[in-house]
Amino acid sequence: MSHLAYIGIGSNLGTPLENCQRSLNLLENHPEISVLSRSSFYETEPIGPQDQNWFLNSVAEISTDMEPIPLLDALLAIEVAMGRIRKERWGPRIIDLDILLYGNSVIKTSRLEIPHPEINRRRFVLAPLAELVPKLIHPTARKTIQRLLSELPEDKKVVRL
Repeated sequence: MSHLAYIGIGSNLGTPLENCQRSLNLLENHPEISVLSRSSFYETEPIGPQDQNWFLNSVAEISTDMEPIPLLDALLAIEVAMGRIRKERWGPRIIDLDILLYGNSVIKTSRLEIPHPEINRRRFVLAPLAELVPKLIHPTARKTIQRLLSELPEDKKVVRL
C-alpha cells in the first residue's frame, strides 16, 4: 500500500544546492520511493549555533510502500552515503533528511516521532511545505500548514530562491 510522506531536506556545508539535489537524486533512485514533487529551495538562518553558514532547505513529497522505520533507515543511509557525521545538535551538516509527515500517522518512539516535533516552530519547514500543500491538515495541531505558517513569529529569516 502506497503512503504519501513529506521529507525535509537541508544542507549548509560544501555546496548546499548540489548536496540537496544529490539527496533528491538518491531518493528518486531508491526502488521503494517515488518523488512526486519538490518545493522551491529556501535560504534559511541557522537554528542553534549562529557561527555557521545559512542553510538551504526544501521539502519533497514522496510516495512509498515503506513503513516509517524502514523509510527512516533509508534516509539515514542516504545521509551516510553522502558523508554526514552527526556531531552536534543543530550544527552544520552536509545533508539532513527528516520525515516531516507520513500520511496522517502519529508515531512516537525512541527512534522516530511523526509528525516531526519541530514542524510547528520552524519557518524553514513550514514555508516549503505550505508551497506544496497549503491546505493539508497537520495531524495533531489540527490546522492547515498555511495557518501554522501564518501563526509563526517573524524571528528567523527564510528566503525563497
